[in-house]
Amino acid sequence: MQMTTYVCFKGECEAAFKLYERTLGAQIGPMFRYGESPMANQVAPDWSNKVMHGSLTIGGQVLMGADLEPNRYEPPRGFSLSLQIDNTAEAERIFAELSEAGRVVTPLEKTFWAERFGVFIDRFGIQWVINCEQSGRARK
Repeated sequence: MQMTTYVCFKGECEAAFKLYERTLGAQIGPMFRYGESPMANQVAPDWSNKVMHGSLTIGGQVLMGADLEPNRYEPPRGFSLSLQIDNTAEAERIFAELSEAGRVVTPLEKTFWAERFGVFIDRFGIQWVINCEQSGRARK
């Protein structure tokens, strides 16, 4: 058994995945469009190019996503995508790039358990946690 995170967007899945690809060095997988599917006649014409199902590989982990029509979309609640980073400069870069035009919940700063820790909601409504372990500390 394997568990994969699946996130829904309000029409911005492709833009989100492209940002994650660029910022995180991820690799975008297949992107299936509503207009190319048996559901083509069930969505508005302006939704034919939206993502019905897509995937992105980040550091060996798969993130899946889709666009939901406005009447079906609900903002994500109760979860975060968490990145464990072992380089302070990289943590700061990723936090800055992904949080741009979003909302910082907890600023990225040093804590008693980490060199850097912060939480933000990106411009697409997805909450992220950035945790950067102390330099030189071995991961268990």
